[in-house]
Amino acid sequence: MTAGGLFALIVVAIVLQVGIAALVAFVRHWRVYVELKGRVSNGVTEAAPPVRQPAPQTPAAWSDYRPFRVRSKAFEDRARSVCSFVLEPADGGAVPNFLPGQFLTFRLNISGQATPTVRCYSLSDRSGGDAYRVSIKRAPAPDGHPDIPSGLSSNHFHDHVREGDILEVKAPSGRFLLDPKGPGPVVLVAGGIGVTPMVSMAAACLHENPGREVWFFYGVRDGAEEVFAAPLREWAARHPCFHLHVCHSRPAADEVEGRDYHHCGYVDIALLRRVLPLKSFDFYVCGPRAMMESLVPALLEWGVPTTRVHYEAFGPASLPRLDTPPAPEPAASAQPLSVTFAGSGRQVVWTGGSLLDLAEANGIAVDSGCRAGGCGMCQTRVEEGEVDYEHSPDFDPEPGTCLLCVGRPRTNLVLGM
Repeated sequence: MTAGGLFALIVVAIVLQVGIAALVAFVRHWRVYVELKGRVSNGVTEAAPPVRQPAPQTPAAWSDYRPFRVRSKAFEDRARSVCSFVLEPADGGAVPNFLPGQFLTFRLNISGQATPTVRCYSLSDRSGGDAYRVSIKRAPAPDGHPDIPSGLSSNHFHDHVREGDILEVKAPSGRFLLDPKGPGPVVLVAGGIGVTPMVSMAAACLHENPGREVWFFYGVRDGAEEVFAAPLREWAARHPCFHLHVCHSRPAADEVEGRDYHHCGYVDIALLRRVLPLKSFDFYVCGPRAMMESLVPALLEWGVPTTRVHYEAFGPASLPRLDTPPAPEPAASAQPLSVTFAGSGRQVVWTGGSLLDLAEANGIAVDSGCRAGGCGMCQTRVEEGEVDYEHSPDFDPEPGTCLLCVGRPRTNLVLGM
């Protein structure tokens, strides 16, 4: 065989080996692609069937209210509209751990109020320290509506709660949770003050599992309203697996895209589809009502399974669960349904809305917190009758009780309050 023939034979052998290796790689990638294609709708992976990690267990803590001292108070944004309060036990006891996404419930004695005011605020740091932190946004009167009162409890915190003050606090609770030790990639979407539980989730992930892929989308009006701007950018610089995307809907004149923020506009489904890679993510969403009402259904329409969409909004921003059917309408009755509050002996006619709204409209004081079925503060004994729910509550009421904030009568009711 000539030298030229031998060289040609060697070249053919090499090409054949490379071709075989490429074919093997192609077959492997094709199998992955086929598997993904079967789990993808419009570009987002869907586990089929979804493999769920066991729900994280809430750590045991104390019952009823416990005194906590305000260790420090500091603003978290340039607009000075969000203030963090670091709380340490006044009794010198331990600080139980909590799960990222949970909140604290406060009982406040506010001047001018006949009864204590109960409110819930999300924890805004990871567990494991010797104190808790909540970050509270001052709620002013709505723009153009000075007749509507500003936020009672948030303004009390900002204007009257000082370092050294003692506050009554219930143990961390809530079921909007992320398991920080979970292996799968997560997408955290925050709008406005909805950033507080997301910061807790991100901090816990980076501490417990720094190799976990975390995509953090945060929407505000401009840089002055960014909360935790410095730590978020520090995390993005230090952790390759932490991907930060800040959106300004109305950037200030001196702000530059790419320097002061990443995207101009809102956190919406178009942005997520454009930025996120093709993976099976778990989505956690918390923000104002407009964002929740548009983004959560859009995620489901995109093909993300309901088991991978987790969301929370308190008070006026509450959003019914989209993965549960609405409560059936009460059966037609010749007589309007009545609700009797046994403690006061008052009987009133239900005209619509929640039982909590009905009680408050008739001057009956009720302990309440989240007003969305999450905290259990308004749990009340049902002495007679049946109750339906506007949507499935996150908090499981005890047998023989109901949650007033999302409850409505199916029949005539007698409530033990």
